[in-house]
Amino acid sequence: MKNRITRDQLAHLNSMTKYPSIPTYHTLDKTNGLISGPVVEFTGQVIGSEKIDGSSSRVIVFPDHNWIIGISEELLTAQSDLIHNPALGIVDTLRNIAEHIATADHDAITVYHLEVYGGGVGGQWKHYTGDRRQTGARLFDVAVYDQADDILGWPRERIASWRDSGGQWFARETELWEYAGLHGLEVAPRLLNILAEDLPTGLEETRAFLAAHMPKTLVALDGAEPGRSEGIVLRTENRSVIAKARFEDYDRTLKRLAKTGK
Repeated sequence: MKNRITRDQLAHLNSMTKYPSIPTYHTLDKTNGLISGPVVEFTGQVIGSEKIDGSSSRVIVFPDHNWIIGISEELLTAQSDLIHNPALGIVDTLRNIAEHIATADHDAITVYHLEVYGGGVGGQWKHYTGDRRQTGARLFDVAVYDQADDILGWPRERIASWRDSGGQWFARETELWEYAGLHGLEVAPRLLNILAEDLPTGLEETRAFLAAHMPKTLVALDGAEPGRSEGIVLRTENRSVIAKARFEDYDRTLKRLAKTGK
């Protein structure tokens, strides 16, 4: 059957379906953690959604209705596994979701990227709940691999290069909502839809922009008092341009600039 995965192909599948790194809106200097200009350039309409502070996870669904659950760097469990990697409670949070999604027909390998957050997931989980047992999941992207049979036959180095060069196909905004509606999934909250020319460009201006549009998280669980969100993800409708703006990056940089007087 098309896209049936063998054990020898798992490492290739893992590489093919990893979520690519999203650039920061202002350029991040990885040597000191500070940001500066220039900003990522957008054109047309720009959609802003809450960046939830949790664990980037994936549900990989196959045309034969099998599924695999993974996190950003590794695969954790597959359908019918008797033993699974319990990392961060990801599998326990996503298993029912995976089983439900896999009942639908998929013409190609399809990957649902979800942020799992809440109880014990990440260092900021108490912004979302006071109960370590309570977790949630929000869909933020869907990728489809129509050419998976060919790609899985490539050397892993070529797969990684293809992925890092933007080779993956992601759903447009309207398509993402269609996937969510089909499977009853909640999407990361949408906060704004503005013209690219109206985006801020200065550091202080962008920090104020974050505070104005995302003062508190919108995904608090079990009635908990909402804490601070991680920030905002900006993207075009077709996802050709995407960037993240995080509170911590702007707070760290502005504090350093204030100390140095620059």
